Amino acid sequence: MSIERLRTAVGHVVLMLGVLVSLFPFYWMVVMASNTTPDIFTYPPRLWIGSHLFENMGKVLDNIDFFGSMLLTLIASLGVTVLVLFFDSLAAFAFAKYDFPGRNVLFAILLATFMIPTQLSLVPQFVTLAEFGWIGSLKALIIPGAANAFGIFWMRQYARGAIPDELISAAKVDGAGFFRQYLTVGLPVLRPGLAFLGIFTFINVWNDYLWPLIVMTDPNRLTLQVALDQLNGIYGTDYSMVMAGALMSVIPLIGVFLIGARSFIADLAAGAMKF
Repeated sequence: MSIERLRTAVGHVVLMLGVLVSLFPFYWMVVMASNTTPDIFTYPPRLWIGSHLFENMGKVLDNIDFFGSMLLTLIASLGVTVLVLFFDSLAAFAFAKYDFPGRNVLFAILLATFMIPTQLSLVPQFVTLAEFGWIGSLKALIIPGAANAFGIFWMRQYARGAIPDELISAAKVDGAGFFRQYLTVGLPVLRPGLAFLGIFTFINVWNDYLWPLIVMTDPNRLTLQVALDQLNGIYGTDYSMVMAGALMSVIPLIGVFLIGARSFIADLAAGAMKF
């Protein structure tokens, strides 16, 4: 066997081990969700899938309004994702391809916000939303997350390398204004970056616990992660039921990731063919 083939084989083995290590937590969640709580604490631990999965899922549905919370979380996640994709890509396009007064200063201030802990902004945001009368509504979940520094930074870095200056110059010669350049030149090229940002944003909003816990004051209108927390009892916890709820909440994310990743890879391949 040649040195190159040996390196390739070793690389494949390392990648497979990495995949197995990454998938094991999900498999372990399925194992715990499909067994009973006493089975979870047996020694040696059971490493195979049990027969109580649907029973535990039924307990979840009996204890919380799972589908109502999922619908609320889905609306919030989609709303934030759409707004982030629009505002962040629009700002990134301006930062990457336009030279305007104060651009570098504004971008430096944007980067400086990365050093501010998220927890410090909770109180000012809550007070502001309370003044608007938005506490307890969907607007409190969606509007504060409509744009973020990471998305602008990521799309700006992507736009700088992906959008040739010649395309912008050609669009200007044709009389295209800023928004037409953004729609006809920027967005088609930025699709792979937008796919990643969309997946990243959707998953973050779907899994968010702290902010919905603070602003959603109606116990009948809770996001999924907050509702799942109610499965933990005061005097005892049915861990198999909790893991079944966690598994049910993860399944939609797997679908979103698979669809988004497929679009991401397809757009990358199409871009490579064009250039």
